[in-house]
Amino acid sequence: MTSIVLSSLLVVAMALGQTTLYAQTPMPDAKGTANPELVGALAKELSVTPKQAEGAAGALFGHAKTKLAPADWSKVASAVPGMAGLLKAAPAMAAATGTSGVGALAGAAGIGGLANVAGAFSKLGLKPEMMAMAVPVLTNFVTKSGGAGVGQLLAGALK
Repeated sequence: MTSIVLSSLLVVAMALGQTTLYAQTPMPDAKGTANPELVGALAKELSVTPKQAEGAAGALFGHAKTKLAPADWSKVASAVPGMAGLLKAAPAMAAATGTSGVGALAGAAGIGGLANVAGAFSKLGLKPEMMAMAVPVLTNFVTKSGGAGVGQLLAGALK
């Protein structure tokens, strides 16, 4: 009986020119985040909430801050409006060591040097594999706002 009803709905939907039977939910608005443009782009790319995207950006920028010389970090930070808020939105990062737990998950995702960010992503309800998807969004944003050299600094720190 259920298959007949579903088949009938499909026929009706096709007759009306609709190919989907569900309403698509728009992505949540990134207003009120530290950087709505960057957070919105990241939320869309990762298909996550703005709060998760804001925390993810903060975790990755926080990692980059530890890898860059202070002068280079200053260049990256000045290219991102709301950087202090992004960093504040990041959950505390747990250092991952060895080949078990969070470190193994990050290593399996092929993101080696970013293993310490995996704990923050986990606290946000994000999979470690999403780090690899987030990095290009951040580097593209920084490149557009701060120039190619600044984007390269960030990209190098997030390898």
